[in-house]
Amino acid sequence: MSSKVVYVVIIIVVALVAGFVLKRAIFAESFDWPTSGQKSLEKVSVADGETEEIMITGGYRHSVLLEEIVGGGPEKDGIPSIDDPKFVDVREAEDYLDDTEPGISLTIGDTTRFYPFQILVWHEIVNDTIDGKRVMVTFCPLCLTGVVFDPIVSGERVEFGTSGKLWNSNLVMYDRKTDSLWSQVLGEAIAGEKTGTKLGIIPWDQMKFGIWKQKYPNGEVLSRDTGATKFYGIDPYGDYYTNDKLLYSRVNNRDDRLIEKDNILGIVINGKPKAYLVDAVRAAGGVEDDFSGEKIFLEYDKELDAIRIFRNNKDGEKERINPIPSFWFSWVAIYPNTELYK
Repeated sequence: MSSKVVYVVIIIVVALVAGFVLKRAIFAESFDWPTSGQKSLEKVSVADGETEEIMITGGYRHSVLLEEIVGGGPEKDGIPSIDDPKFVDVREAEDYLDDTEPGISLTIGDTTRFYPFQILVWHEIVNDTIDGKRVMVTFCPLCLTGVVFDPIVSGERVEFGTSGKLWNSNLVMYDRKTDSLWSQVLGEAIAGEKTGTKLGIIPWDQMKFGIWKQKYPNGEVLSRDTGATKFYGIDPYGDYYTNDKLLYSRVNNRDDRLIEKDNILGIVINGKPKAYLVDAVRAAGGVEDDFSGEKIFLEYDKELDAIRIFRNNKDGEKERINPIPSFWFSWVAIYPNTELYK
């Protein structure tokens, strides 16, 4: 291939990637939500026997103000979820993954899989089945939030897709059963029939591929064979993760206790939120904390470069808590009264 052809290809790729991000930044429009009709409040049952008050506007159920849910640029399913994921072994994955590539490590039964961010950034949702168990792997590049959910809705396993909408700059998913809208950072339906319903979270770890393959040499890695034509290995968000700019400034709250894109781990215990600055936990080598009436343990595994959070259960034994990893701005936009360890 001549140097001129290579140059043209590079220009086309850069233009397409830039266009993707520009579209996200420009088309953050609001939607024609129902504004007329009777307005009321309703209490619904949520996890652990608790109740939550939701709003009903013109017969449409929602737990957040509808005008806060905005368009993110792409249309519904414009960022295509991976619904029939394929996997390769470590040796084949080394052809397209450097050791420094981050991703989500998930173990179900005897199977461990690695979902690279370089693929997730183009799809945001993977509907997968591991050892007969349905899982939903999610990633929001705008908030740097990766979460694995148990996609059970009202006792039924449901498939999810990207809605094309954002709430506080965070991924809004939709379920393909009722078309309800779900906040990734809350793990909860925020609009539609299932408003107030919560998803269970499945334990996972975020780590780099080089570390992961040493620990799980027989593990499986998400393949680039996704059925979509994407520029895997090129991040459409460029230096967004390290610069001081937000693509979407429409967030409910801002807080200067940390830099907006500092990495935190967020938890909610007995209804109270707290964020832990990742760098501070690493520097301390681990943290023991008394929070919301419970003993919280943050354990830093230096070998894996991963932080896991535990609390004591009723029997006095440690049980794992699944935190929400996020940029600070995303967490504090939703939990303005959050406590903070830094």
